[in-house]
Amino acid sequence: MRKYETVFIADPDMSDQAREELFEKVKNIIDKEGGILLNFDEWGVKKLSYEIKKKLRGYYVCLTYGGTGELVTELERNFRLSDLVMKFMTILITEHVTEESLKQDAEQFKEAAKQAALATPQEEDQGGADEEDDLDEDNADDQDDEEETESEPAEESKE
Repeated sequence: MRKYETVFIADPDMSDQAREELFEKVKNIIDKEGGILLNFDEWGVKKLSYEIKKKLRGYYVCLTYGGTGELVTELERNFRLSDLVMKFMTILITEHVTEESLKQDAEQFKEAAKQAALATPQEEDQGGADEEDDLDEDNADDQDDEEETESEPAEESKE
């Protein structure tokens, strides 16, 4: 078995129901081909660097999974056939991986996701105070910069 990562860009204008159907189809292909899904990470809608199929935005999804070359071939074939997938790219992360290590990785991804979900509300509560401190420091830095620029021309005129 090998460990792969696939990033695909889906049409941002599709309905939530169509998006969920696409995601379920991808997950079913991985299961059907004997693969192990480690992580299914939705990055959301992001601006594209260039226009793809007359769209300036795309819905990014990152898959990390273990499987064979046939799994990747079937997954990419389905991406090509789907009008909802605008672009995709698959990379090989690890050449030789055991099924046990893939299952351990899957558990680690799940635990990390749970911890991130628990940590997010706490960070939002504390985030406001930290941002104010950062703004105060930035303003102090800006004032120092202004003083330096005012003194520099005076030095030049003396020469």
